[in-house]
Parts: sequence; structure tokens; C-alpha cells
Amino acid sequence: MLKTAVIGYGLSARTFHLPFIKLQPDLELVAISSSQPELAIDYPHLTHYPDANALIANSDAELVVITSPNHSHFPLAKAALQQGKHVLLEKPLVLSSEEGQQLAAIAKQSGRKLAVYHNRRFDGDFLTLQQLLKSGELGSIHYFESHFDRFRPEPRARWREQAGPGSGILWDLGPHLIDQALCLFGMPQAITATCRTLRPGGESTDYFHLQLHYPDKEVVLHSSPFCASPTMRFMLQGTKGSYQKSNLDPQEDALRAGQTPGGAGWGFEASQYHGELATADSRLSYPTLAGNYALFYQQLVAALLHDAELPVPLEDALAGIRLIELAVNSSELGRSVEVLGSVGQ
Repeated sequence: MLKTAVIGYGLSARTFHLPFIKLQPDLELVAISSSQPELAIDYPHLTHYPDANALIANSDAELVVITSPNHSHFPLAKAALQQGKHVLLEKPLVLSSEEGQQLAAIAKQSGRKLAVYHNRRFDGDFLTLQQLLKSGELGSIHYFESHFDRFRPEPRARWREQAGPGSGILWDLGPHLIDQALCLFGMPQAITATCRTLRPGGESTDYFHLQLHYPDKEVVLHSSPFCASPTMRFMLQGTKGSYQKSNLDPQEDALRAGQTPGGAGWGFEASQYHGELATADSRLSYPTLAGNYALFYQQLVAALLHDAELPVPLEDALAGIRLIELAVNSSELGRSVEVLGSVGQ
């Protein structure tokens, strides 16, 4: 059994990590670091640390899960790896390719695993996309579009939307969309990006439109804060037909509502939200597979205890950071940039 500690007690820790840590019989939650007073009420029998560095230095945890703000990922992960602990970082991994390469080297030197929490590889709609690609039902794929839109026309007073390193929607939702595209198609040849602050009073990027250029296909990744209608999630177009899907995977809403993951019907989407598979002769509802974020932690445990593959290869996480850097560069230049010498090629 692996002793596990969590840094941070915000939405990410409470919603996306602690419920799944509790589900894993091979993980023992031993400590949390946070200054939030409700921590003592919610977890009275755990060891509590006032800050992350105290936890890293003094806890006997073998796995440290880091859910703190993005700018703190690199120094905290570095400290934990140097203390001989395995590390799971919330996305994004870090804020630069240089930081990512440094962490990868430290993890290798210390003989410890470094993982990043790209849980949306386990969304039901994304699993459905992978099934469609594997089946060949759509033929050769030449266009893919992925949206993660919201209706938040006014900025909120939280670090993710304020000015500063690692803030803004490109660093918040961008890693999800980029990681899914990398998982499906690998690194592109070039990228064209528009990243803007469109909301009055906004301090960070709240809109992005990324176009990844491949030899035989185009991939569009998009996020807007002004989408009040049902979210268009995926569009996949090939030589035999197309697939289009709206709405988001139901797991996040269920977790926010306090539901315990893993029960009967977990991760299943109501049939009215299923995507549509269209060909020249037909238009049919295509059932969405059940999503299951618990699979991420199951695969992580297998990697830590039995040296299996990590649920998300570190090379993919590093490639995702490189694409974010290139997207920022493309947007500033106002033109496409080539993806040369990038990690994960």
C-alpha cells in the first residue's frame, strides 16, 4: 500500500482527486497540506500541514499529489522528487518546456515516477472517439474539431482568471484539448493560434482558437467564454462519414454534486445526449461509452507498484506544454509556426 499525501484542498483536490484516492485499495491517504479551516473538520484523523513545503519535508508519504496553482507546480514537484517521492501533478505539468525537462531528468535520477493528471482521456465521449477511430467506421479522418466552451461573460476573482504566470483559459482548459489531440493524432507539423482577452475587465486569456496542421488532416481546438447554448464538444469527419457530439462528460457535474464515483450507472450519459453518426445514406444516434476517471488512478497505481505504463506518458505531457508555448508564439506573431525539435515527435 502506498502512503499518499495531497497538496492543496481546493476544488481540484476535493472533486477530482480525493474521491478517487479513497477508491483505491492500494493507496492510503495520510496527509493534506492546506490553510483552509474546513480541512480539520472534513479529515480529522489525517496529518495536516500548514503549507506544501512542510508536507514534502516531513511527511512519510510515498506519493504526493500536487493540486496547487500552476506556477507552483515546478518547485513543489522538484522538491518532492528530490525527497524520493513519486509525484502526480494536476495539469498543466509545468509552465515551460525547460521546467518539464528538468523535472523529467530529476525523476529519472531519483528513480521515481512523475505523472500528470489528464483525466479527460477517460471522458466517455473521448473513449467513444477512440472506439470510432479504431473501428474505421468513418474511413480516413481529415478533420477534427474539439470545443470546451463556457458561458462566463464576466471575469471571476480567482487566480485562474487574474494576471500572472499560468493563468488564463489556455493554461486551464487548453491542456485538456491539446492532450486529447496528441493522444489521437500525435504532434502536428505546425500550429496557428489566436489567444485573446475578450471579456471587459479581463486580466488573462479567456478565448483561444488553435489550428493544428497535419500532413493529411486539420485539427481545431477552441474555447470561448460566451457560449450560452449547449456546448458543441466534438466533430470528427472522414471519407466514410462524420460524428458530432454536444455536451460534456457527466462525471464532473456528478462529482461537484457530491456523488461517490464507482456506483451503478457511474459515467453513463443519458441517451438524448449521445452523438450522431452520419453517412451519405443515414443519420444514427451513436451511444456514448461510460466515462471513468477511476481508471486513471488504477493505471497510476499499477505503474507505481508494478512498473506498468503511466496512464499518460510523460512525453505526451511535455509535448502538450511545448504546443502551448508555440500557440502563444503563433498568436503573438499573427501567423503559423512550425513544430520543430519538439518533445514527443
